[in-house]
Amino acid sequence: MRRSVPGEECRRPEPTLSCRVKIVSVNVGGPREVEWRGDIVTTSIFKEPVAGPVTARRLNLDGDEQSDPSVHGGPNKAVYAYHAEHYDFWSRELPEAELGWGSFGENVTIAGLPREDAISIGDCLRAGSAVFAVTQPRLPCFKLSVRFGRADIVKRFLASGRTGFYLSVVEEGVIAAGDEVTFVSRDAGRVSVADITRLYAYDREDLNALRRAAELEALPEDWRRWFRERAEAAMDGSARGATQAPKLG
Repeated sequence: MRRSVPGEECRRPEPTLSCRVKIVSVNVGGPREVEWRGDIVTTSIFKEPVAGPVTARRLNLDGDEQSDPSVHGGPNKAVYAYHAEHYDFWSRELPEAELGWGSFGENVTIAGLPREDAISIGDCLRAGSAVFAVTQPRLPCFKLSVRFGRADIVKRFLASGRTGFYLSVVEEGVIAAGDEVTFVSRDAGRVSVADITRLYAYDREDLNALRRAAELEALPEDWRRWFRERAEAAMDGSARGATQAPKLG
């Protein structure tokens, strides 16, 4: 059944957000053990909607607990945001799956946002009494496969371009389903969330784009270092790559 979401009449609004953009669900979860390919895996990817307000803090949302803090949570991945409109696509792609809000491990499901190619690293958003900054796309690890019980979902997720994005918490505050989301500022660098995904997954030889990404102050340092090393390799034509890719999750 097709899911109706608020704001779907304006799927690609301009930065002024002439359509109302709002949080449709705030989702949290904690560690649980799941069997995957004969092993027991501990994961917090299973999120459930919360009724009522939730405080957004520097490292995560109240009530949301990470299984592996080296990969999830923290100042650059405090909150994971995902577009409500993407659920229509996944309902068609995965008709057998039961897709409720939070199914992709997101903390906030938002309706009416521009797509990933129109949101830039460093853009700042206000929701409720909190202010957030866009830091990076979500490039999932194998635990997305654990969540859906299928090994192909990570590749399909990246190929779809529907990655969502991580947020840092610039100003702590309270958020809730129904809160309006507005842009506080747009980053002058204009390197989009989709650009970062493209450079990492598909187009590692685009020298100009690699250099621009490496200079983004809003991008976490492990990503900037990786892009600098990729740019150096592309410039001198060497086969060597970056020493270590950023941790995915």
